[in-house]
Amino acid sequence: MRVLGIETSCDDTAVAIYDSEQGLLGHEVYTQTIVHQQYGGVVPELAARDHLQKLLPVLNSLLAKLKLKKTELQGIAYTAGPGLMGALLVGASLGRALAWALAIPSIGVHHLEGHLLAPMLEDNSPAFPFIALLVSGGHTLLVDVKGLGNYQILGESLDDAAGESFDKTAKLLGLGYPGGPALAKLALQGDPSQYTFPRPMTDRPGLDFSFSGLKTFALNTWLNSTQTEQSKADIACAFETAVVDTLVIKCRRALTQTGAKRLVIAGGVGANQRLRQQLAGLAEKAKVEVFFPRLEFCTDNAAMIAYAGCQRLLAGQSDDFSIKAKARWSLTELVGIGALG
Repeated sequence: MRVLGIETSCDDTAVAIYDSEQGLLGHEVYTQTIVHQQYGGVVPELAARDHLQKLLPVLNSLLAKLKLKKTELQGIAYTAGPGLMGALLVGASLGRALAWALAIPSIGVHHLEGHLLAPMLEDNSPAFPFIALLVSGGHTLLVDVKGLGNYQILGESLDDAAGESFDKTAKLLGLGYPGGPALAKLALQGDPSQYTFPRPMTDRPGLDFSFSGLKTFALNTWLNSTQTEQSKADIACAFETAVVDTLVIKCRRALTQTGAKRLVIAGGVGANQRLRQQLAGLAEKAKVEVFFPRLEFCTDNAAMIAYAGCQRLLAGQSDDFSIKAKARWSLTELVGIGALG
């Protein structure tokens, strides 16, 4: 089955085509960074308008590169949520309209399910069940993944997610937008012995996360520092180390509690090199397998949406003619269809 994937949940306009027999045929992403840079963050209305302008040209570009016609598509998957409502409606409207015009099935995909399944696009893909650390934008979750659509949330962020805390801390340090990658780059120049930040909620049982206090700690440290470029780098280093240590501690705890032998990392923060190194070390010590998607599939992309949608379409699931989009949508609301073969 050849499925078109459409992703417009936030500020990346992405399309991809996945074939159930040949694998990923191709994907394209247009990022809106320049559009939102001057505002220091994503402006929802501008994001929706830009998706409206760019989505069809990006799709036509991908089809031309692959030498495919729209009539050769056999299914369409689009991100239906969670995300920015205006942005979601652009992708959902195009996906549903194309499916109707081509008389093929379509399905709205949960954005976080796409991230959870992104490692399935790799040659060395995990088998079910596994524990997933999903660190994407406003979400930080530990999920027990028993099969496609069969998800149990073990822990989640109670306030700021890891990605949000990276961006907000970068902003208060004057690093611009997007802040997370800029902070991680600056942290490489920092002296890890200069500051010690707390590891929030690791001194109590449970698998939930909280990073808002860490952001405040970083602000107070900056205000009481010499406020030089080196002290800024030292704070970035201490902050990144604290976030990564917290995530690793919680992953170790989740593996111990569940007895799982496979750990999957997904989402934008999953591209962080310090986190990848520390989790690889954890996996070696705990004698478990760890799986990372390639860097381009950590951030928002349509390849993961096409893959997730293809699996559900193959299982016989599809949506009706209505255009569905949900700004808020829990993973636990999804219908499971069992483990993949």
